[in-house]
This record gives sequence, structure tokens and C-alpha cells, in this order.
Amino acid sequence: MPDIDIDFADRSKILEMMQHIKASRYDNDKLVDHNTGIYFQAIPHDPFSLSSTLDYRQAEERGYFKIDFLNASVYQGIKNEKHLLELQQKEPLWDLLEQDDFTNLLFHVNGHGSVLRQMKPKTISQLAAVLAMIRPAKRYLIGKPWDEVMDQVWQKPENDEYYFKKAHAVAYAHAIVIQMNYICDQISYEYS
Repeated sequence: MPDIDIDFADRSKILEMMQHIKASRYDNDKLVDHNTGIYFQAIPHDPFSLSSTLDYRQAEERGYFKIDFLNASVYQGIKNEKHLLELQQKEPLWDLLEQDDFTNLLFHVNGHGSVLRQMKPKTISQLAAVLAMIRPAKRYLIGKPWDEVMDQVWQKPENDEYYFKKAHAVAYAHAIVIQMNYICDQISYEYS
């Protein structure tokens, strides 16, 4: 079953407008709300909480399709689609990824300055690979040459270690570039 994640500056605004059932998951043998998952199907649910009565894994086995609606604060401050596209298409100052005070402002890579300094990503593809390498299954690639990294980073691991799929990593790399450019534009605006 595909894995669909949709990012929102504030997911609650869109969820208020859409009829949905909250996904559930087991936590210490107790069924609790899934952090981000929702269903647009008539899935078995508690009529009061509007939460699924099935764990999301059980629901998937029965053919229900969960979509993750994520809060991505990176999009706060984006004025409109034109602004978003401008930030996405602008080449970022890649060298800023070697500065902890800057990278600690970025989502998904904050706290990973040593990996960024070691790998020195200069493209979306390389930044996506770094996002994969900071997950357990691909940590062994840190410090390897880029050609070796790119040959191995998107291969599914044979064990059950956590890894990032290419689609997620590339999407998040784009979002990080948007965030980098937004921060730089804000600083530039303050000094103009």
C-alpha cells in the first residue's frame, strides 16, 4: 500500500473542513490516536472520539487507506504559491549547512551538523541522501564518497532498521531548501 504524507502549515485548519476518522495505533497495548494519520473511508470507529477502533496496521491489512496529514512549520510565513515556488527554485547558500547555528534552525537536520559538515551536500539529491544517512539503516554511509553513497542509499535494507524512502527524503530536502531560502530572505530583509 502506498504511503502518502501531505504537509500543512497548520493541519487543524484543513481537518476542520473535511469529514475524516482519526487513525489509531497501539502504544503499550493501549489503542491511542495516531499522531498524523487519518481516513476518508468508513472505517470502524468510536462515534464519540471519531478515532478508528483498529490499529493502522490492522486497518491496512483490511484494505483501509491511511493518509498522514503533517504539520510542517517550515511553511509558516510562506505568503502564497508564487512565494513558495520562488523559494523552491532559488539556489540556496549550501555552505550554510556547515554552520550549526544555521542548521539548528532547520527541520530534520537540526542537531546533525557534524554529518552535514562531513558530507557537504551541494544539491537536493545529496541533501536527500544526508536525510537518509542520519537514519539508522544508512548511517554506515556517512563519510563515504558521494558516488558510493548514491549507489547504496536508496536500496531497501535487508534488516528492519529504520530508513528513509527516497520519495520522503527528496520531498523533505526540497522543504529544507525552501526553509533555508526563507531564512536568508528574512535576514536580508532585516538588513535592507
